[in-house]
Amino acid sequence: KVDEATEAGAAVVGGQDLVDQINSGNIDFTRCIATPDMMPMVGRVARILGPKGLMPNPKTGTVTADVGAAVSAALRGQVQYRVDKFGYLQVGVGKVSFSDEAILENLRALMMDIADSKPDGAKGKYLQKATLSSTMGKGHTVDVGLLDATSPYFLRED
Repeated sequence: KVDEATEAGAAVVGGQDLVDQINSGNIDFTRCIATPDMMPMVGRVARILGPKGLMPNPKTGTVTADVGAAVSAALRGQVQYRVDKFGYLQVGVGKVSFSDEAILENLRALMMDIADSKPDGAKGKYLQKATLSSTMGKGHTVDVGLLDATSPYFLRED
C-alpha cells in the first residue's frame, strides 16, 4: 500500500520506521491514515498521536484498506467532524478569506453529509438547533429549516 499512498500524493509514508520517528518526537504530518493490518503498530504510538488528534479511526475513514482514496480525499480538503457526548457538532465551514459562495458550498456539503449519515432508525427532527459564529465571535441563530437538506427551503436566501 506504500506505492498506492505515494501515487495518491501522500507526503510521508512508512511502517515501523515511521513509528520510530513518531516515538522520537518527529511528527511532520497533519493526518495519519493506516490500513487495518498496521493498527497494532500504530497503537504503540497512540499516546503521542491521540492528544494531537492524529490517531487513525475507522469512523472518520482514516483506517481503511483503500489508502489511495483516503489520501486523495484528505488532500482535497476533506473535513473530519465528530459529535460530542451531548450531541453537539462543532465544525468550521470557512475562513474570513473565503467568498460567500465558497462558504455556502462548504455548508451545503456539510449538511448533505449530515443528512446522509442520519441513522435509519432515527425518528423526529435530526437537526434541532443551529448557530453560526466566528471563532471568538457572537453566535447567530440560523433557521433550522434552511439547513435541513430534506427541506424545500434548503439554503435559500429569501
